[in-house]
Amino acid sequence: MAAELSTSINIKEPRWDQSTFMGRAKHFFTVTDPRNILLTNDQLAHAHKVISDYKQGIVSPGLTEDDLWKAKYIFDSAFHPDTGEKMILIGRMSAQVPMNMTITGCMMTFYKTTPAVLFWQWINQSFNAIVNYTNRSGDAPITVNQLGTAYVSATTGAVATALGLNALTKHISPLIGRFVPFAAVAAANCINIPLMRQRELKHGIPITDENDNRLGESSKAAQQAISQVVVSRILMAAPGMAIPPFLMNHLEKKAFLKVGLQQSAEGKPPQVQVRCLVFATPLCCALFPQKSSMSVSGLEPELQEKIRANHPGVERVYFNKGL
Repeated sequence: MAAELSTSINIKEPRWDQSTFMGRAKHFFTVTDPRNILLTNDQLAHAHKVISDYKQGIVSPGLTEDDLWKAKYIFDSAFHPDTGEKMILIGRMSAQVPMNMTITGCMMTFYKTTPAVLFWQWINQSFNAIVNYTNRSGDAPITVNQLGTAYVSATTGAVATALGLNALTKHISPLIGRFVPFAAVAAANCINIPLMRQRELKHGIPITDENDNRLGESSKAAQQAISQVVVSRILMAAPGMAIPPFLMNHLEKKAFLKVGLQQSAEGKPPQVQVRCLVFATPLCCALFPQKSSMSVSGLEPELQEKIRANHPGVERVYFNKGL
């Protein structure tokens, strides 16, 4: 009879070493796998039970270490790391590839008229707002009014920025014009993410010591977390929105696009986007550790004093940066 699985496996941390880029990449390739959005509620509930039981020292009969890690990554893909709540389906990182592929394709196809730009930028920023809310850091509740204010300010600011950039296309070459959606996405990310997570900037996010003992809330930590997420999101969009403009501009110059092979040729940019997004999403998430850290000396002065008085041996604090 096989021995029962040990309860000493640390499933609070990812399976791979998060101090290295390769370890983080392996982790996020698993978490952002688009197939995760096809999991049923029963499968998610089973993974939730396996992980919850294991944390309490209860090992499901016949559970192997591989089964445990599989349940862990199903759990991580669908449940928020701080609140434990099931995340909105389209807000999960595993939905990034199919959702971004669809929205990006439409943004790069319908970019020549203001109504089209307005509509698709609103769709894109609404989707981004859902993702930013779903993957926020911290466990403090957000009221409907706070969420509504954040959504309106984030989407309005981002869409206005996109429309302003779109106006430039009338004065530049068609090739440069195709990069306007990427420039708009980059600028909008700088607006949408901080505004959707403005509560964190105002009130701070939970910080802990290396043993997960909560030390307080820090706005400085929130600033670092949000800055890292903005950089990751911009770079995540870059491959899928920077390569297709060259390809589409080249194909449009070919005579065969106007005859029988048009449909075949126009299918290539979306294929490029799929390949880019499949790799860009996990690799850009892996640029920074999910469990980020900073020196105590970088925190607010009053928080520094509190930590040094109550926890004199703590030199670095840790926090979930969000995605």
